[in-house]
Amino acid sequence: MALKVLSALDTAKTQLYHFKAIMIAGMGLFTDAYDFFCIPPIMRLIELLYYNKESRSKKYVIPSLVATALVGAAIGQLVFGRLGDRIGRRRVYGLALMIMVLSSIGCGFSICTTRSCVLVSLGFFRFILGIGIGGDYPLSATIMSEFANKRTRGAFIAAVFSMQGFGILASSIVTIVVCAIFKNHVSSKGPTPKEADIAWRLILMLGAIPAGLTFYWRMLMPETAR
Repeated sequence: MALKVLSALDTAKTQLYHFKAIMIAGMGLFTDAYDFFCIPPIMRLIELLYYNKESRSKKYVIPSLVATALVGAAIGQLVFGRLGDRIGRRRVYGLALMIMVLSSIGCGFSICTTRSCVLVSLGFFRFILGIGIGGDYPLSATIMSEFANKRTRGAFIAAVFSMQGFGILASSIVTIVVCAIFKNHVSSKGPTPKEADIAWRLILMLGAIPAGLTFYWRMLMPETAR
């Protein structure tokens, strides 16, 4: 019986639910790319806000903060990939997305305004965010491959991964727009106005929106038959 179901999936015609799966899985990778690539310009803002020109520690702290999400992603891929095999794609994918939503908000609410406190809390939430991204990354591709038929599987997976490019583009556009808005409402003089401390937090928190939408749409989809 199971072989008949799998054979039917492999030979099924391309239908509307295939394109829904592409959009939902693709939005996961869109969010991953946004969260990964919005951080470099944000770290530049943090460097200007919390470090002076003579500070030597920024040469080590700033790159390490960028890397925390990557370390978390490596761990998340291993953990959530295994959990996805054991307890189901749908449930684990939802958990990974919820982690991404909460940690994106946490990054923006990085506790306080002193340098050490901000950097430690931001590093912690970026690490947790990386774990969520690591869970989303393999599960998005797996879900798409399991929904697709044999003839179009490669093209559908490529379409899902192409959403990363749009996520990278969106991170740059959002950063430019947010900074431009705050630039027109600067209340303090100087090379780095205090509004920049709100701008970088807002950019990070906006990453929770596509993750939240993806979670909602994914919960409406059934578990993959495979």
